[in-house]
Amino acid sequence: MVHHFGGKSLCLAMLTVVLTLNIPCSNSLRIENRVKTKSAVFGSPVFELEPGSVLNRIYYNIDFPRGHIAVKSFNAEVVDEAGRPVPLHETYLHHWVILRYYQRKGVSNVEQDSFKKLDQTNFMFARNNGVCQKNVLGQYFGLGSETRKTPTFVPDPYGIEVGNPAEIPDGFEERWLMNVHAIDTRGAEDSLGCTECRCDLYNISKDEHGRPLGPDYKGGLLCCYDQTQCRVRKGFRGAKRSLYLRYSVEWVDWTDSILPVKIYIFDITDTWSGLNSAKHDCKIEYNVAESCKGTGTMSSQGCVDTRRKRVRMPTGGYVVYGVAHQHSGGTGSTLYGEDGRVICSSNPIYGKGKEVGNESGYIVGMSTCYPQPGSVKILDGETLIQESNYNSSQTHTGVMGLFYILVANQLPNPKLFMHSPL
Repeated sequence: MVHHFGGKSLCLAMLTVVLTLNIPCSNSLRIENRVKTKSAVFGSPVFELEPGSVLNRIYYNIDFPRGHIAVKSFNAEVVDEAGRPVPLHETYLHHWVILRYYQRKGVSNVEQDSFKKLDQTNFMFARNNGVCQKNVLGQYFGLGSETRKTPTFVPDPYGIEVGNPAEIPDGFEERWLMNVHAIDTRGAEDSLGCTECRCDLYNISKDEHGRPLGPDYKGGLLCCYDQTQCRVRKGFRGAKRSLYLRYSVEWVDWTDSILPVKIYIFDITDTWSGLNSAKHDCKIEYNVAESCKGTGTMSSQGCVDTRRKRVRMPTGGYVVYGVAHQHSGGTGSTLYGEDGRVICSSNPIYGKGKEVGNESGYIVGMSTCYPQPGSVKILDGETLIQESNYNSSQTHTGVMGLFYILVANQLPNPKLFMHSPL
């Protein structure tokens, strides 16, 4: 069952919250006589979790605004059936992603097989503009534990264009799917180990398809697939509960005054070398080995694992927005231009308490970049440098180092827009 919250008062309340959380620290362009932003709040199908259990599922044909529109923001969080937000120290939101796809009209129940076989007869993905291959990291939206305090608003006059009839293949219709990966850590013997999917805590030696894991694979997505169980303290009892992912979308109807942006996602694990190869094999996750004994805090001097990766930008443009995605232990990520200039630095915000949105020890937000229009430009074919830093005073498994940027091909017409602080 899908929850759809369409009440006007609730939508207005959610809109207020979204705008409050997503105010950039810089000035932005505002459209004179701008088109009114619309908003809606939806819910994923309900899922059940009990202490130590894992959910990692794909939901097809989810509720999403229809028509030719410009998406302005997308936010999500795990809540219980009463709509109360659930803290990360009870249910850890490893990640959620939203992907766009096309399905042939009049054909039903093809999604699951098509996803596995990549059958483009009745089903095909509509990917972002990122360089990763093998249908990896093709999402339009996605975050993890940082979702509640990470701004996602696309500033005026820009928007993420979807639903353009000219782009939808004949005989197909546009749809959206959602992947939710959540881990219930109530009563866990090692909460961090559960969220980092350490194989020994899950008693896993084979992946979800029955294939043996290599001896060097200590933790990651292959050990915390759907319906696996992380070890909890002996004698701990906790109720099974029903949860769902509540997500809110803001958008405007498409007009010629909106400038489209392209979505690029870069991965620090990309194997591309730039040497006679165009292959971008993104591994998504990696491990951080303990390099020294520190204080265990994020500021431990010298205890830093730094990864750097070169990636060539296929088509350049003006950067509108940027943000990184890291897991617990992350200390920040930066995207550099070929000449060493900083395109965007994104740093984690760690919680300091127990309340929702401020959970101690968890990344509860990532800082974002909203450059002044035209101030940050990437050239066609420019080789960028991505850097991802993690505290290495202890081992971390299954961490990620992603960087999202939105890029526009053109600048707004100054005669139609004006500066105003948000």
